[in-house]
Amino acid sequence: MVSQEQRRRQLAREKFLRQQQRRTDARRKSRMRNSVIASVLAVVVIGGVALYTTGVLKNGSDDDKAAPSTTPSASATSKAPDPCAKPAAGAVKKLSWKKEPAMTIDTSAAYAMKLATTCGDIDIALKTAAAPHTVNSFDFLAGKGFFDHTKCHRLTTNGIYVLQCGDPTAQGNGGPGYTIPDENLKDKSLKGNVYPAGTVAMANTGQKHTGGSQFFLVYQDSQLPPNYTPFGTISQSGLKVLKKIAAAGENTGGGDGAPNATVVIDKATVTKS
Repeated sequence: MVSQEQRRRQLAREKFLRQQQRRTDARRKSRMRNSVIASVLAVVVIGGVALYTTGVLKNGSDDDKAAPSTTPSASATSKAPDPCAKPAAGAVKKLSWKKEPAMTIDTSAAYAMKLATTCGDIDIALKTAAAPHTVNSFDFLAGKGFFDHTKCHRLTTNGIYVLQCGDPTAQGNGGPGYTIPDENLKDKSLKGNVYPAGTVAMANTGQKHTGGSQFFLVYQDSQLPPNYTPFGTISQSGLKVLKKIAAAGENTGGGDGAPNATVVIDKATVTKS
């Protein structure tokens, strides 16, 4: 027969177990809620800004917006004429790799990238010694035709002034299947958290070392935290092409959306000089 003391202890133990179960359930619900919140924030970060990419920047990237000054852009209801030609015949290749390609470039040599776009050629001098992993990756991807026939999917004309490219899906969330490390974040050109006009930098997800294939081209000084690998400098003729694209505006009228211009990279090539 169970004594009164034993019964009291049993009831106390059952009460303790119920409390523990409630706490366990509460922690589980909290983790689920936090996971959902984190997922939503990740979507906002990735879709809202990638460089933002990117991510600009944060893959599209939820980057800090800079100055209050703005660049006029076409409104969503009065789309500007398309200043670009029709894309070359061909289709985007569906390519993916599990890991970063082996280093094959000569890090002591000069490399350049040419983006033959529907809006004009954009020539870029690459910072090989300062960003070897990035330049090696672009040399690899360009050689595989990864960028050919891809759309530049994002244009910002308010606060930050960039054209974002390099996503084979043109949705802001595509990449090569691997990531590369951040590099050259203390580049002497980045003063006062400003990426100067003519800079080419990597988009990322907002986390360290998450660059892939998406990159952004700065056509006007843009204030951003130094979290995006600067790996190239655009020629003056290339900047003119970018400003032509920017002048046509983006499709939301709010300063951040798909460019009204049909910007397609017909062919990307990286060459050693």
